[in-house]
Amino acid sequence: MTQTPKKIAIVGSGLVGSLLAIYLQKRGHSITVFDRRPDIRTIKFSGRSINLAMSDRGWRALSQIQIEKEVKKLAIPLDKRAMHVVGKPLYFQKYGKEGEAIWSISRGVLNRKMIDLAEGTGVEFRFEEKVWDVDLPQAKIYTGETEKGEWKAYDFDIVFGCDGAFSRVRHKMQRRSRFDYSQDFIDVGYKELTIPANEDGSHKLDKNSFHIWPRGRFMFIAMPNLDGSFTCTLFMPFEGEISFEKITTKKEAEKFFKTHFPNVQKEIENLTTDFFANPTSALVTMKCYPWTYWDKVALVGDAAHAVVPFYGQGMNAGFEDIYFLDQLMGQYGDDWETIFRTYQEQRKPNADAIAELSYRNFMEMSSKTADPGFLLQKKIEKWFAEKHPDKWIPAYSRVTFSNKPYAEALAIGDAQEEIMKEVMEVPDIEERWDSPEVEQMILDLLQ
Repeated sequence: MTQTPKKIAIVGSGLVGSLLAIYLQKRGHSITVFDRRPDIRTIKFSGRSINLAMSDRGWRALSQIQIEKEVKKLAIPLDKRAMHVVGKPLYFQKYGKEGEAIWSISRGVLNRKMIDLAEGTGVEFRFEEKVWDVDLPQAKIYTGETEKGEWKAYDFDIVFGCDGAFSRVRHKMQRRSRFDYSQDFIDVGYKELTIPANEDGSHKLDKNSFHIWPRGRFMFIAMPNLDGSFTCTLFMPFEGEISFEKITTKKEAEKFFKTHFPNVQKEIENLTTDFFANPTSALVTMKCYPWTYWDKVALVGDAAHAVVPFYGQGMNAGFEDIYFLDQLMGQYGDDWETIFRTYQEQRKPNADAIAELSYRNFMEMSSKTADPGFLLQKKIEKWFAEKHPDKWIPAYSRVTFSNKPYAEALAIGDAQEEIMKEVMEVPDIEERWDSPEVEQMILDLLQ
């Protein structure tokens, strides 16, 4: 169904804002994107990034507007985890079936490309122009250099808030009656670090793996870049015995890396320099409702549902919001009230589900991936799934390698976990895990 062209403002030029701009421009609308920050294409990256893990949901959204091939040139497929566990040799865990992979991509590199692509379709970007206020009923926005200074007013038909977890557009919506809002910070922060390429430009670690050093309450991860470097992230409590607050000198940082990550010792100089050069950032889960105001204003991506990054689904979930919005535009045409109402009703339960799954995956990545019982359980699940692919799809595969609803992945994953609890209590399960008796037991429990 076609739509009457509208004058639309998007607040935020990040990944979600720039992709939404391309979608809306392709539907014939006139799009202006506002961002308080400078054009990312003109500045050095901030040192506050975690490489993105593009999975099936993200690729579907890009495929819909024929840009996935262009974006794949910027990404590296990762088909496995590389586990760096203390006292054990390096070992690998395959993510899914043959050919299934997540794709490592630099947030800054992708964002620059998306803005280029959006401008190429005719989208107008207004950088360093901060939105201070939104008149929700009128879809009017006010921008200016300072909150107390002179403002400029712009009239639009529709406004989309794609301005992240601390959204200015949502802030305005929060003042309305019966608007639910919560934010939950975890006590773990993160710091971006870098492992540079070898002198010949090659990678120092396996380039088709997501590298994890699980250490219980803290962990270190590394994801490859096209230039041979790795973007690394240290996740650690802000306070406590082993924490960011305890590392205040270069000597303390060197000791920390040598003690807990011995196989990256050659990178100590680089890691300690980054440790003090880059900020320590917080991680928040943000939930709110409603996401829309009549047929005038809608929140998309982190502005509606920020999640912690441990399932690699923040960007994928935001891109999926846009894919669903576009499907609803095709279905309902000019009935924006129905488009917005259906969008929030469909997406909210899935946003809550991926928030829960993301938090749980932190516990799994930092603690359980080094636990023998957990590893055996995953081995049994994989073995059973290969024998009965119609009866068992692991939760990770449901989230990462399918487009099924997140809420469904959470519910089925919980049911599978209950089954596996019983299986893991079987006497001598370590020896009998791949026996016909265990296979039959799982089949019976699935009934």
